[in-house]
Amino acid sequence: MAKVLVLYHSTYGHIEAMAEAVAEGARSVEGVTADLRRVPELVPDEVARQSGYKLDQAAPIATVDELEHYDAIIIGAGTRFGTASSQMRNFLDQTGGVWFQGKLIGKIGGAFTATATQHGGQETTLIGLIQTLLHHGLIVVGLPYSFQGQMNMDEIVGGSPYGATTITRGDGSRMPSQIDLDGARFQGRHIAEIAKKQFG
Repeated sequence: MAKVLVLYHSTYGHIEAMAEAVAEGARSVEGVTADLRRVPELVPDEVARQSGYKLDQAAPIATVDELEHYDAIIIGAGTRFGTASSQMRNFLDQTGGVWFQGKLIGKIGGAFTATATQHGGQETTLIGLIQTLLHHGLIVVGLPYSFQGQMNMDEIVGGSPYGATTITRGDGSRMPSQIDLDGARFQGRHIAEIAKKQFG
């Protein structure tokens, strides 16, 4: 049984929705299990509530120690000024011991993200997350163009060969579209299929 971890941080629920779709795609592969985990929120509870953070997320909080128990790790985080949210970076910055021991070498990895605008740093965020995965020795898998939805020009959609994405609008009012969620499911399934071949 290949084991997939979908590890995410979501402030307003956009990345949470994408993470659920990634996990759904991974679970659609027979012989694969997929767990959803989120990284700890660093913003004080009172400030988060005043700012409208979505605090009622069902996914358990992840620990660094559990990463080595998965065959594939797919990371999702919103974009902050062209890079991943500080909550995700803080969690990843605690994986030095895992890196030192080489515990993630040879596993499969991927990333997904969200931005407020079409050109708000999706690809720089994904590449930053991918760099971390590469430093850990993971084999990185993106969102290939066989997912044709990312080629759509009839509406604004997310999607990048580096990973699934969505666009939220500046006020956060746009939740992931069907195409965005389909891209997330596709990437989750694609990574799960590769992990199954490698570890199943």
